[in-house]
Amino acid sequence: MDQATIKYRPDVAGNLIYAAVLGAILLTHIGFGIRYKTWGFLTGMFCGLLLEVLGYLGRLWIHAKPFESNAFLVYLICLTIGPAFLSAAIYLCLGRIVVAYGEHLSRLKPRTYTMIFVSCDLLALIFQAAGGAMASIAKPGDHDAAWRGIYIMIVGLAFQVLSLVIFMILAGYFALGVRRASGSRNPRFIDVTSSRKFKGLVYALAISTISIFLRSVYRVVELQAGFNGTIANDEISFMVLEGPMIIIATGILAVYHPGLVFRGRWAEATWSLRGNGGPSDAILLKESDYSRERL
Repeated sequence: MDQATIKYRPDVAGNLIYAAVLGAILLTHIGFGIRYKTWGFLTGMFCGLLLEVLGYLGRLWIHAKPFESNAFLVYLICLTIGPAFLSAAIYLCLGRIVVAYGEHLSRLKPRTYTMIFVSCDLLALIFQAAGGAMASIAKPGDHDAAWRGIYIMIVGLAFQVLSLVIFMILAGYFALGVRRASGSRNPRFIDVTSSRKFKGLVYALAISTISIFLRSVYRVVELQAGFNGTIANDEISFMVLEGPMIIIATGILAVYHPGLVFRGRWAEATWSLRGNGGPSDAILLKESDYSRERL
Protein backbone atom coordinates (compact mmCIF):
# COMPACT_ATOMS: atom_id res chain seq x y z
CA MET A 1 0.00 0.00 0.00
CA ASP A 2 2.99 2.35 0.07
CA GLN A 3 2.32 3.48 -3.50
CA ALA A 4 -1.41 3.98 -2.98
CA THR A 5 -2.93 7.42 -2.43
CA ILE A 6 -4.29 6.42 0.99
CA LYS A 7 -2.44 3.95 3.18
CA TYR A 8 -5.30 1.59 3.99
CA ARG A 9 -7.93 -0.41 2.13
CA PRO A 10 -11.39 0.95 2.99
CA ASP A 11 -13.60 -1.46 4.90
CA VAL A 12 -16.14 -3.09 2.59
CA ALA A 13 -18.96 -3.63 5.11
CA GLY A 14 -18.90 -0.14 6.61
CA ASN A 15 -18.72 1.71 3.30
CA LEU A 16 -21.36 -0.52 1.74
CA ILE A 17 -23.71 0.17 4.67
CA TYR A 18 -23.15 3.93 4.37
CA ALA A 19 -23.81 3.82 0.62
CA ALA A 20 -27.02 1.82 1.14
CA VAL A 21 -28.33 4.02 3.96
CA LEU A 22 -27.59 7.22 2.05
CA GLY A 23 -29.21 5.70 -1.04
CA ALA A 24 -32.36 4.95 0.95
CA ILE A 25 -32.43 8.50 2.33
CA LEU A 26 -31.98 9.80 -1.24
CA LEU A 27 -35.01 7.82 -2.44
CA THR A 28 -37.04 9.15 0.49
CA HIS A 29 -36.17 12.74 -0.38
CA ILE A 30 -37.02 12.12 -4.03
CA GLY A 31 -40.42 10.74 -3.05
CA PHE A 32 -41.26 13.61 -0.69
CA GLY A 33 -39.80 16.21 -3.06
CA ILE A 34 -41.95 15.09 -5.97
CA ARG A 35 -45.06 14.72 -3.82
CA TYR A 36 -44.81 18.14 -2.18
CA LYS A 37 -43.05 19.90 -5.09
CA THR A 38 -40.14 21.18 -2.98
CA TRP A 39 -38.01 21.47 -6.09
CA GLY A 40 -35.21 23.69 -4.79
CA PHE A 41 -34.79 21.69 -1.61
CA LEU A 42 -34.96 18.44 -3.59
CA THR A 43 -32.27 19.64 -6.00
CA GLY A 44 -29.83 20.30 -3.16
CA MET A 45 -30.59 17.02 -1.41
CA PHE A 46 -30.54 15.00 -4.64
CA CYS A 47 -27.16 16.33 -5.80
CA GLY A 48 -25.60 16.09 -2.34
CA LEU A 49 -26.83 12.59 -1.55
CA LEU A 50 -26.05 11.24 -5.01
CA LEU A 51 -22.48 12.48 -4.65
CA GLU A 52 -22.28 10.88 -1.20
CA VAL A 53 -23.39 7.51 -2.55
CA LEU A 54 -20.91 7.76 -5.44
CA GLY A 55 -18.18 8.71 -2.98
CA TYR A 56 -18.67 5.57 -0.89
CA LEU A 57 -18.84 3.46 -4.03
CA GLY A 58 -15.52 5.05 -4.92
CA ARG A 59 -14.12 3.87 -1.58
CA LEU A 60 -15.29 0.35 -2.38
CA TRP A 61 -13.53 0.70 -5.72
CA ILE A 62 -10.35 1.68 -3.87
CA HIS A 63 -10.66 -1.48 -1.76
CA ALA A 64 -10.80 -3.55 -4.93
CA LYS A 65 -8.09 -1.57 -6.75
CA PRO A 66 -5.93 0.41 -4.28
CA PHE A 67 -3.69 1.83 -7.03
CA GLU A 68 -6.50 3.01 -9.32
CA SER A 69 -6.27 6.82 -9.48
CA ASN A 70 -9.81 7.20 -10.87
CA ALA A 71 -11.20 5.44 -7.81
CA PHE A 72 -9.47 7.94 -5.55
CA LEU A 73 -10.72 10.79 -7.75
CA VAL A 74 -14.34 9.64 -7.39
CA TYR A 75 -14.01 9.18 -3.63
CA LEU A 76 -12.21 12.46 -2.95
CA ILE A 77 -14.24 14.85 -5.10
CA CYS A 78 -17.68 13.37 -4.44
CA LEU A 79 -17.36 13.19 -0.66
CA THR A 80 -15.69 16.60 -0.51
CA ILE A 81 -18.25 18.64 -2.47
CA GLY A 82 -21.42 16.67 -1.64
CA PRO A 83 -22.19 18.46 1.66
CA ALA A 84 -22.06 21.86 -0.09
CA PHE A 85 -25.27 20.94 -1.93
CA LEU A 86 -26.84 19.79 1.35
CA SER A 87 -25.96 23.12 2.97
CA ALA A 88 -27.64 24.94 0.07
CA ALA A 89 -30.85 22.99 0.73
CA ILE A 90 -30.72 24.07 4.38
CA TYR A 91 -30.21 27.70 3.38
CA LEU A 92 -33.33 27.52 1.21
CA CYS A 93 -35.32 26.27 4.19
CA LEU A 94 -34.45 29.26 6.38
CA GLY A 95 -35.92 31.66 3.82
CA ARG A 96 -39.24 29.77 3.88
CA ILE A 97 -39.25 29.63 7.66
CA VAL A 98 -38.76 33.41 7.84
CA VAL A 99 -41.78 33.89 5.56
CA ALA A 100 -43.85 31.45 7.62
CA TYR A 101 -43.08 33.13 10.94
CA GLY A 102 -43.21 36.64 9.50
CA GLU A 103 -40.64 38.66 7.60
CA HIS A 104 -41.06 41.53 10.07
CA LEU A 105 -39.35 39.36 12.70
CA SER A 106 -36.12 39.18 10.72
CA ARG A 107 -33.54 41.90 10.12
CA LEU A 108 -32.77 40.31 6.75
CA LYS A 109 -35.22 39.49 3.98
CA PRO A 110 -35.72 35.79 3.18
CA ARG A 111 -34.18 36.28 -0.26
CA THR A 112 -31.11 37.86 1.37
CA TYR A 113 -30.43 34.77 3.51
CA THR A 114 -30.78 32.49 0.52
CA MET A 115 -28.85 34.55 -2.02
CA ILE A 116 -25.91 35.31 0.29
CA PHE A 117 -25.40 31.82 1.68
CA VAL A 118 -26.10 29.91 -1.54
CA SER A 119 -23.58 32.19 -3.27
CA CYS A 120 -21.04 31.45 -0.53
CA ASP A 121 -21.80 27.77 -0.92
CA LEU A 122 -21.22 27.95 -4.67
CA LEU A 123 -17.87 29.66 -4.16
CA ALA A 124 -16.82 27.04 -1.59
CA LEU A 125 -17.97 24.32 -3.99
CA ILE A 126 -15.82 25.70 -6.82
CA PHE A 127 -12.72 25.81 -4.62
CA GLN A 128 -13.30 22.30 -3.27
CA ALA A 129 -13.96 20.77 -6.68
CA ALA A 130 -11.02 22.51 -8.36
CA GLY A 131 -8.65 21.68 -5.51
CA GLY A 132 -9.79 18.09 -5.35
CA ALA A 133 -9.31 17.64 -9.09
CA MET A 134 -5.83 19.21 -8.99
CA ALA A 135 -4.74 17.07 -6.06
CA SER A 136 -6.18 13.87 -7.53
CA ILE A 137 -4.60 14.15 -10.98
CA ALA A 138 -1.17 15.28 -9.74
CA LYS A 139 1.49 12.95 -11.07
CA PRO A 140 3.24 10.65 -8.58
CA GLY A 141 6.15 12.51 -7.08
CA ASP A 142 4.81 15.95 -8.06
CA HIS A 143 4.26 17.04 -4.48
CA ASP A 144 4.00 20.73 -5.33
CA ALA A 145 1.01 20.16 -7.62
CA ALA A 146 -0.65 17.89 -5.07
CA TRP A 147 -0.18 20.40 -2.27
CA ARG A 148 -1.54 23.26 -4.40
CA GLY A 149 -4.71 21.26 -4.88
CA ILE A 150 -4.89 20.40 -1.17
CA TYR A 151 -4.47 24.05 -0.17
CA ILE A 152 -7.26 25.08 -2.55
CA MET A 153 -9.49 22.37 -1.06
CA ILE A 154 -8.72 23.61 2.45
CA VAL A 155 -9.64 27.17 1.40
CA GLY A 156 -12.98 25.93 0.07
CA LEU A 157 -13.71 23.85 3.16
CA ALA A 158 -12.64 26.64 5.53
CA PHE A 159 -14.87 29.09 3.65
CA GLN A 160 -17.76 26.64 4.00
CA VAL A 161 -17.10 26.39 7.75
CA LEU A 162 -17.07 30.18 8.05
CA SER A 163 -20.33 30.45 6.08
CA LEU A 164 -21.96 27.86 8.34
CA VAL A 165 -20.83 29.73 11.47
CA ILE A 166 -22.30 33.01 10.21
CA PHE A 167 -25.47 31.22 9.13
CA MET A 168 -25.90 29.63 12.56
CA ILE A 169 -25.42 33.01 14.26
CA LEU A 170 -28.00 34.74 12.05
CA ALA A 171 -30.44 31.84 12.31
CA GLY A 172 -30.05 31.85 16.10
CA TYR A 173 -30.64 35.60 16.20
CA PHE A 174 -33.83 35.16 14.15
CA ALA A 175 -34.99 32.33 16.45
CA LEU A 176 -34.50 34.63 19.43
CA GLY A 177 -36.59 37.30 17.72
CA VAL A 178 -39.38 34.80 17.06
CA ARG A 179 -39.34 33.69 20.67
CA ARG A 180 -39.58 37.25 21.95
CA ALA A 181 -42.41 38.19 19.56
CA SER A 182 -44.53 35.07 19.75
CA GLY A 183 -47.74 37.10 19.55
CA SER A 184 -47.03 38.79 16.23
CA ARG A 185 -46.44 35.94 13.84
CA ASN A 186 -47.68 35.67 10.28
CA PRO A 187 -51.40 34.76 10.61
CA ARG A 188 -51.39 33.11 7.21
CA PHE A 189 -49.17 30.29 8.47
CA ILE A 190 -50.15 30.23 12.15
CA ASP A 191 -51.61 26.73 11.79
CA VAL A 192 -48.29 25.53 10.35
CA THR A 193 -45.88 27.31 12.70
CA SER A 194 -47.82 26.34 15.82
CA SER A 195 -47.63 22.63 15.06
CA ARG A 196 -45.19 20.24 16.74
CA LYS A 197 -43.91 19.12 13.37
CA PHE A 198 -42.86 22.65 12.50
CA LYS A 199 -40.95 22.99 15.76
CA GLY A 200 -39.43 19.60 14.93
CA LEU A 201 -38.33 20.95 11.55
CA VAL A 202 -36.63 23.91 13.22
CA TYR A 203 -34.71 21.60 15.55
CA ALA A 204 -33.96 19.24 12.66
CA LEU A 205 -32.42 22.07 10.65
CA ALA A 206 -30.30 23.03 13.66
CA ILE A 207 -29.06 19.45 14.11
CA SER A 208 -28.45 19.08 10.38
CA THR A 209 -26.44 22.31 10.21
CA ILE A 210 -24.33 21.37 13.23
CA SER A 211 -23.68 17.90 11.78
CA ILE A 212 -22.44 19.32 8.47
CA PHE A 213 -20.40 21.89 10.37
CA LEU A 214 -18.66 19.20 12.45
CA ARG A 215 -17.97 17.15 9.35
CA SER A 216 -16.50 20.17 7.53
CA VAL A 217 -14.26 21.06 10.48
CA TYR A 218 -13.02 17.46 10.52
CA ARG A 219 -12.19 17.59 6.80
CA VAL A 220 -10.22 20.83 7.24
CA VAL A 221 -8.19 19.26 10.05
CA GLU A 222 -7.79 16.04 8.06
CA LEU A 223 -6.25 17.80 5.07
CA GLN A 224 -3.82 19.93 7.06
CA ALA A 225 -1.14 17.24 6.81
CA GLY A 226 -2.12 16.16 3.29
CA PHE A 227 -3.14 12.72 2.04
CA ASN A 228 -0.22 11.08 3.81
CA GLY A 229 -1.10 12.58 7.19
CA THR A 230 -2.12 10.56 10.21
CA ILE A 231 -5.75 11.71 10.25
CA ALA A 232 -6.19 11.25 6.50
CA ASN A 233 -5.13 7.63 6.93
CA ASP A 234 -7.19 6.88 10.04
CA GLU A 235 -10.28 5.09 8.78
CA ILE A 236 -11.96 5.00 12.20
CA SER A 237 -12.08 8.79 12.52
CA PHE A 238 -13.31 9.01 8.94
CA MET A 239 -16.09 6.50 9.50
CA VAL A 240 -17.20 8.34 12.65
CA LEU A 241 -16.95 11.97 11.58
CA GLU A 242 -17.80 11.78 7.88
CA GLY A 243 -20.55 9.28 7.05
CA PRO A 244 -22.60 9.42 10.27
CA MET A 245 -22.67 13.24 10.23
CA ILE A 246 -24.15 13.26 6.74
CA ILE A 247 -26.58 10.45 7.56
CA ILE A 248 -27.80 12.41 10.61
CA ALA A 249 -28.04 15.66 8.62
CA THR A 250 -30.06 14.20 5.76
CA GLY A 251 -31.95 11.54 7.67
CA ILE A 252 -33.50 13.93 10.18
CA LEU A 253 -34.63 16.19 7.31
CA ALA A 254 -36.31 13.18 5.73
CA VAL A 255 -38.25 12.60 8.97
CA TYR A 256 -39.12 16.29 9.26
CA HIS A 257 -39.31 16.94 5.55
CA PRO A 258 -40.21 20.60 4.79
CA GLY A 259 -42.95 19.65 2.33
CA LEU A 260 -44.58 17.37 4.90
CA VAL A 261 -44.22 19.91 7.71
CA PHE A 262 -45.56 22.79 5.60
CA ARG A 263 -48.59 20.59 4.82
CA GLY A 264 -48.18 21.03 1.08
CA ARG A 265 -47.90 24.83 1.36
CA TRP A 266 -44.19 25.05 0.65
CA ALA A 267 -44.79 27.07 -2.53
CA GLU A 268 -46.93 29.59 -0.62
CA ALA A 269 -43.98 30.43 1.62
CA THR A 270 -41.87 31.53 -1.30
CA TRP A 271 -40.15 34.89 -1.57
CA SER A 272 -39.61 37.20 -4.51
CA LEU A 273 -36.43 38.62 -5.98
CA ARG A 274 -38.33 41.88 -6.56
CA GLY A 275 -40.25 44.07 -4.20
CA ASN A 276 -39.73 45.25 -0.66
CA GLY A 277 -42.24 43.12 1.10
CA GLY A 278 -43.36 39.54 0.96
CA PRO A 279 -46.87 38.15 1.22
CA SER A 280 -46.63 37.82 4.97
CA ASP A 281 -45.89 41.54 5.34
CA ALA A 282 -48.94 42.52 3.31
CA ILE A 283 -51.20 40.25 5.34
CA LEU A 284 -49.84 41.55 8.62
CA LEU A 285 -50.46 45.13 7.51
CA LYS A 286 -54.06 44.30 6.63
CA GLU A 287 -54.55 42.57 9.97
CA SER A 288 -53.11 45.62 11.76
CA ASP A 289 -55.36 48.04 9.86
CA TYR A 290 -58.38 45.90 10.64
CA SER A 291 -57.54 45.85 14.35
CA ARG A 292 -57.20 49.64 14.46
CA GLU A 293 -60.57 50.06 12.73
CA ARG A 294 -62.22 47.90 15.35
CA LEU A 295 -60.63 49.94 18.13
